[in-house]
Amino acid sequence: MYYRALAANGKVQTGTLSTDDNQAAARELRRLGLTPVFIGTAKPSGFSFQMPRFGGRRSRDILHFTEEIATLLNAGIPLDRALSITSELTERPQFREALSDITQALRSGKSFADSLGTRPEYFSELYLNMIRAGEVSGALPLTMDRLAGFERSRDELRGYIVSSLTYPALLIVVGAGSVFVLLRFVIPRFAEAFTQSNIVMPLPMQVLLTASDIVRTWGVAAIALLVIGIVGLRFHIRTPAGRLAWDRFKLRVPLLGEALLKADTARFARAMGTLVKSAVPLVQAINIARGILGNRVLSTALDAVALGVKRGEGLAGPLRKTKKFPELAGHLLTVGEETGHLDSMFERMADIYDKDTRDAIKRFTALFEPVVILFMGLIVGAMILSIMLAITSIQQTGL
Repeated sequence: MYYRALAANGKVQTGTLSTDDNQAAARELRRLGLTPVFIGTAKPSGFSFQMPRFGGRRSRDILHFTEEIATLLNAGIPLDRALSITSELTERPQFREALSDITQALRSGKSFADSLGTRPEYFSELYLNMIRAGEVSGALPLTMDRLAGFERSRDELRGYIVSSLTYPALLIVVGAGSVFVLLRFVIPRFAEAFTQSNIVMPLPMQVLLTASDIVRTWGVAAIALLVIGIVGLRFHIRTPAGRLAWDRFKLRVPLLGEALLKADTARFARAMGTLVKSAVPLVQAINIARGILGNRVLSTALDAVALGVKRGEGLAGPLRKTKKFPELAGHLLTVGEETGHLDSMFERMADIYDKDTRDAIKRFTALFEPVVILFMGLIVGAMILSIMLAITSIQQTGL
């Protein structure tokens, strides 16, 4: 078991312990006069390359914070001291400043949840309600463990989706750039050669030259219109109607829509499992969990689910009536309600749809990548072939 801990002189020590139990490792470190900060089965690497993620840096800050606080609380460290230690070990100045504000709020008499609530840009409503439930029940260390697991699962799934879609996007950008360079800089050179030698230009070269003229004449205007269109689309998406239409469109994209639906279903199930296990009332848990969904179509559908729960219709029935979530989700929740183990069924449901999301992304990329490569290959290949025909025509005329 790898550990990172603070010594009495404030220095960070790292090493390994011959135990597989986190609690036992924490007790051993305390016996040695060390304050555990991180305990895990693998040593974090000093350098790791990760594909870019939207909001990834902030989410990783929260993940590391949650894991460290959970470890410190389980080791018996007082909460304010745990916050101070975590703040000292935080590398990013912005997040360190946020933790300093939270520590001051806690020492001024506020609860932990209210202290975290002073920095809403970092801590979501779900996070705060989980903390409140842990404080009321007196099980804050256990709650932090559950939150750490939730944040870790969400971060891993988000990272997998983004990294899987980055390569196809990169292929499109590189292919489009290659076509632009050929049309903008290479083709005009061959046109000059034909003009100077008074040779009849082959038809494929004439087509390329026409395309090159269009790019050279209207290329800047087309790029400007594209940028304006993207900016306008972003502003439209920020409106309620625009966001709803955009989210509805995403769910209808072949293969990718299926993956996005399963990803949001997994995110919803993971949040609900964490909240229900922490004894948060079901209606309140639904209203909190809907806030973390990335798709407005699905989050709006949960309004009807919450209303059905208030009417005493249960959870599975209203969820199936929305016809927005996968059919299996409704059946799993029916079993959970019948057996009285709704929290564990939510967690099982999250595991299922985490795996299904990864499978759906694999299917999408397995189809999309060859299509992009083939399409770009045909375009670039046709352009190169046209250039080669033009060169051959010049040589034959010279002979």
